[in-house]
Amino acid sequence: MQQAIPIPTLHLFAKLDELLISLLQSLSADDWHEPTLARLWTIKDVAAHLLDGNVRGIAALHQYEPPVNAQINSYQDLVNFLNQLNADWVNAMKRVSPALLIDQLESTSKQYIEYLHTLKPFEPSKYSVAWAGEEQSLNWFHTAREYTEKWHHQQQIREAVGRQDALMTKELFYPCIATFMQALPYAYRNINANEGSVISFTISGDAGGTWLLQKALDSWQFADHSTHTQPLSSVTLPPDVAWKLFTKAITPQAAKNSSSTTGHPELAAGIFSMVAVMA
Repeated sequence: MQQAIPIPTLHLFAKLDELLISLLQSLSADDWHEPTLARLWTIKDVAAHLLDGNVRGIAALHQYEPPVNAQINSYQDLVNFLNQLNADWVNAMKRVSPALLIDQLESTSKQYIEYLHTLKPFEPSKYSVAWAGEEQSLNWFHTAREYTEKWHHQQQIREAVGRQDALMTKELFYPCIATFMQALPYAYRNINANEGSVISFTISGDAGGTWLLQKALDSWQFADHSTHTQPLSSVTLPPDVAWKLFTKAITPQAAKNSSSTTGHPELAAGIFSMVAVMA
């Protein structure tokens, strides 16, 4: 029997890319200069960053390893390196026209998806999902993480022009938020509770879901929904708040102000410092 992928995303990349190209083709010349939730990046900058993701994947498909001119000895070193890498690309792409950028995104997306199809889901990935605390990840998780990158950056563009709804569907949003929630055990690693304690986390709406976290002897682990243990704390976040919180687009306090919590507040606190991007 074929092993089931915990969070299937590979089949969604083509649809996400089609929606992106259609969106970008509809933008006015002024729209491209609109600011986004990605701090100092405009819509054009975010689109350029998405192209960079495609190009890196194609390099891997071609078995090309770009040089790394940095000493990476810690998580922060890795974040600094990636931030500089991203900034260098975006700055260089400022000389490229929006029309050419769209053409490049369209032409590279299929090759990028081809690269993802070469990855065997349950083999070790070349790239770990560090924001989930993993030093070694499986390819299915790497692919899901890549899906969240494409999803949330496109949503940043959509937020800037008021066209958010297209990605807030069960089909497209749920796999993204389910992947983000894989960071919960790591986010709670320093929060103490009695063994067996349960916390409930809900992303509201039809496209959301509920996740249970249970304290084991020396870690937090996801619990099955069949557990009869009553949660000591429950947190509910609106979907539009959740993805922004986990990508550092809003502050923890802003997310708290829009959330609903019950039970022990100290157990609810961990999710508001959770980050599911390299930052």
